[in-house]
Amino acid sequence: MTEASLQAVAQAVAHLADPEIPVISLGELGILREVREGGDGVPEVVITPTYSGCPAMGQIEDDIVAALRAAGLPGRVVTQLSPAWTTDWMSEAAKEKLRAYGIAPPQCGSQPASQAGVLQFSRHAAKPVDVPCPQCGSHHTTQSAPFGSTACKALYRCLDCLEPFDYFKPY
Repeated sequence: MTEASLQAVAQAVAHLADPEIPVISLGELGILREVREGGDGVPEVVITPTYSGCPAMGQIEDDIVAALRAAGLPGRVVTQLSPAWTTDWMSEAAKEKLRAYGIAPPQCGSQPASQAGVLQFSRHAAKPVDVPCPQCGSHHTTQSAPFGSTACKALYRCLDCLEPFDYFKPY
């Protein structure tokens, strides 16, 4: 398999949008991890779900396979769970597109680099995150529900413009 063949596969799937957030691509979201040569020489498109129970993964796999077939390219989809997806993998362009679409992007990464791989437990509740409204920019917002339109988002409401909005939770 040549580098050009792998590049053709990567280009065939680069434009694919996330089915739940159609304004960002799988690559911008960080779900599309890599295109590599499989052990049998068949190209593999490696994806990592935002969380292991993500209901969009079946649609994402179908979209990738359809894009490869439409381009006349061989390939298969490989789901890789480790390392686990993190909002750190989202591009800055994706975060801006989320904001413009009305979804507040994650306000921080999954964890400080100095604590990578360290689990800490506390008796105290986590400090609330300051989530600005993607509609008016106000920081006078409140969480309405821990889950929004999907499990990876929380539902917030702006107390100034009164608009509800999703907040993409950091992982």
